Amino acid sequence: MSASDFDIQYTARLARLALSQEEQQTLSGQLGNILDYIAKLKEAPVEGIEPTSHAVPLVNVTRPDEPGPSFSNEQALLNAPSKISGLFAVPKIVE
Repeated sequence: MSASDFDIQYTARLARLALSQEEQQTLSGQLGNILDYIAKLKEAPVEGIEPTSHAVPLVNVTRPDEPGPSFSNEQALLNAPSKISGLFAVPKIVE
């Protein structure tokens, strides 16, 4: 897709952006540069290269999810600014 094929007004409408004529011209030029760079990337020889999601292998470093001791109700409510019947009291937000 070239920059001339790209409808900047349609895209701005989808993104709910109100662009002035000057902003449309600026963005159109910037978009043209981006699309030219993508065209260059498409020319790169990638035959025989294994697709990867990361350049380096990643290992999950989180701890295993195992049940453990939890707080008592009194400990959980210890610093609560407001509590009612053993529960956190929060302000009403729906009218």
